[in-house]
Amino acid sequence: MCALSSQVRPARSVPGARARPETAHATRALILATFAFTACFYAWSIIGPLSPTLQKHLQLSEFQTAAMVAVPVLLGSILRVPLGILADIYGGRRVFSALMAFSIVPVAALAVWHDALATVIALGLLLGVAGASFAVGVVFVNGWYPPERRGFALGVYGMGMGGTVLAALTAPRIAKPLGLQAPFIVAAGVLVVATVIFASMARDAAKPAPRTGRVSLVAPLAIFRTSARAWALTLFYFLSFGGFVAMFLYLPKLLVGVYGLSKIDAGSRAAGFALLAVLGRPVGGLLADRLDPKHVLRVSFIATGVLAVLLGFSYKHMVPLTAECLTLGVVLGLGTGAVFKLVAQWFPDQVGAVTGVVGAAGGLGGFFPPLVMAMVKSATGSYTIGFLLLAAVAAVALSVVSRVRGDAR
Repeated sequence: MCALSSQVRPARSVPGARARPETAHATRALILATFAFTACFYAWSIIGPLSPTLQKHLQLSEFQTAAMVAVPVLLGSILRVPLGILADIYGGRRVFSALMAFSIVPVAALAVWHDALATVIALGLLLGVAGASFAVGVVFVNGWYPPERRGFALGVYGMGMGGTVLAALTAPRIAKPLGLQAPFIVAAGVLVVATVIFASMARDAAKPAPRTGRVSLVAPLAIFRTSARAWALTLFYFLSFGGFVAMFLYLPKLLVGVYGLSKIDAGSRAAGFALLAVLGRPVGGLLADRLDPKHVLRVSFIATGVLAVLLGFSYKHMVPLTAECLTLGVVLGLGTGAVFKLVAQWFPDQVGAVTGVVGAAGGLGGFFPPLVMAMVKSATGSYTIGFLLLAAVAAVALSVVSRVRGDAR
């Protein structure tokens, strides 16, 4: 470990400094960060695949179930802002390790206390801390790669959202023979392993610069007072990542309710959607490295809008629903990969702060749609309006990405 530390040169010792060239150390850092992110998202998303079982166990309404699933997304969204800034200040390794260590507590507690809605919601809120891991990891990975490689590197790191796929595939299967407590125990164990490995093996590309005086979590956000592009990025990620999270969380419920599928079958189908989104993310980052990232986003938003309209009128038919959901997973993945290429390109000296706010927008994009879908279903008996609202957001995002300027305004 000492030898590793001695060979690392600072990647961001001064504002605007160029990241160090890609090396074996950078690859190792990317692998460790992706593994840690996967573990965090496995734990963060585990309530979603278990929601049909929990709904029956706790005798919940549609809205109560949607709220229970969405609550971890809420705190994860809010905390991405301060934790992204703290990662800029103290280094990604330290903040990421502390975040994972804390997240072990609520997921382990859920293994014991999951017999009351209030308890599940309270612990689910704390579990949201694991969802803030994305912003921290972006800062950590970004320091290891030069600008021309960051789109692909951050896309690979973003594949850690495949933890949601693993949760969908394994949680219902673990719970069926072993009981509801078993998936939470497994998730806690995964986090323990990830925390130990990352804390002991990961290193920041550059030591954080010494700080004097008070640490401000507000000052780094000043860019949002002057740059329309920063706000545009929040909209882009609200749609691309928020759409992914919302579809993944609510799709099992839709499949069980509309088609009467088993919980395991519904979870597996949702995992297929998530897997394609995960695979699409590095492709989106790679395309953004080679093309104008805004072109990638335009394609993603056009396709999302068209598919959302089609879903609104065909979700009751399994074949078109399957084709449309799988294609939607791909195009949303492309969008998530392209967004953070723009973050590093437009705001190289405020990556943590901008990533935190943009990531929070994406998390909120996953929080509200399941609630809206539940309310729409309860009021109209149909999901059509919910899908049409997704199409409307895609149209707005397309308009903005076509108008946003390439300068600092």
